[in-house]
Amino acid sequence: MDTPDTALRGQNTTAGDRLYMAFELGEKNWKLSLGDGQRAPSRCTVAAGDATAVLTAIANARARCHLGADAPVYSCYEAGRDGFWLHRWLA
Repeated sequence: MDTPDTALRGQNTTAGDRLYMAFELGEKNWKLSLGDGQRAPSRCTVAAGDATAVLTAIANARARCHLGADAPVYSCYEAGRDGFWLHRWLA
């Protein structure tokens, strides 16, 4: 069984060169929150299902956080109405 990677209190928990993204999926709009764990996250709203707008938001957040174009993106959202195709598209 694998043991989880857990940082003990007082240890360095710097996120590194990663972008974190949270979705709130609505019927008409999706709200995105994007950040690197070091700066305050940016927030934006895109039309539901607009994959191009999501990619643009990711590119803008990477630039704002001084991350490279190849920096991994970790996302979370409630898999409901749009969650399953969105997961397949993001993966």
